Amino acid sequence: MQRRQLIKTLGVASAAMIMPPLAHAQPKKVQSTFKFCLNTSTIMGQKPGLKNSIDIAARAGYDSLELWVMDVKAYKDGGNSMAALKKFIDDSKLTVEDAIGFASWMVDNDQQRKAGFNQMKEEMELMAELGCKRIAAPSSGVNAESPLDLFKVGERYKKLLELGRKTGVMPQLEFWGASPVFYHFGQALMAATAANDADVKILPDVYHLFRGGSGFDCLKMVNGNLIDVIHMNDFPSSKAREQQNDSDRVYPGDGAAPLKQILTDLSDMGGTKVLSLELFNADYWKNDALTVAKTGLEKMKKSVASI
Repeated sequence: MQRRQLIKTLGVASAAMIMPPLAHAQPKKVQSTFKFCLNTSTIMGQKPGLKNSIDIAARAGYDSLELWVMDVKAYKDGGNSMAALKKFIDDSKLTVEDAIGFASWMVDNDQQRKAGFNQMKEEMELMAELGCKRIAAPSSGVNAESPLDLFKVGERYKKLLELGRKTGVMPQLEFWGASPVFYHFGQALMAATAANDADVKILPDVYHLFRGGSGFDCLKMVNGNLIDVIHMNDFPSSKAREQQNDSDRVYPGDGAAPLKQILTDLSDMGGTKVLSLELFNADYWKNDALTVAKTGLEKMKKSVASI
């Protein structure tokens, strides 16, 4: 019996019971996979050194690292082998997800910007030796007295992306909440749009989203491909937003940030999201570095478990 005749014979209600439930099926929700990362700023106050910082991250149970370029450069300039350092990282079962640098690639001054691009190239090549995938690209050196042309920032960021494709270390556009010129998620999004490049990425930070007045609903507005890494931390409610600085950051879950909302929005984006613990808390620096690293990881995992 043909399908049309069967439907007529049984009636609409009966036919619906035997037909495949295609009309009512909902697409399966794609959720992000989270990786837990230690930004070594979190324990830099204890001055453990580069290799000890890597060892602490491994012993604490992290998946990956976010290293500071200046630490890696000092290690290499000290006559140490980068190949041996990469092996040490690999043997520790860690990956280097991102690097923190401060090249002046965004500035208007041609000579200074050229030096900034050269510095970024050198830093990308340096971090590539460790298998690092990304590097932060903040607004270092930008003159606070001059208006920021976001179209020009986009053009410069596109050139930086081209450099990233050549070196294998991709720049992540970073905004700082306390910056007088490049402080808002919307500015970063505008510059990324102006770049008109499939590889654009923005590096957000819980504290900077708060400090610069971006808020957190902006994370609902973007495709998951735009964000690979987010700096995880929290902020106290006892101090006015405009008066807070980096040292006010606290462990995730110990402040007023809507972490459940943030992590839910990141999860809904799909893909892999690197949650990198980045703190500059002087009180934490007085404590044992391994204890601080472990505490931060436990609090991040607890926040993820809440969604």
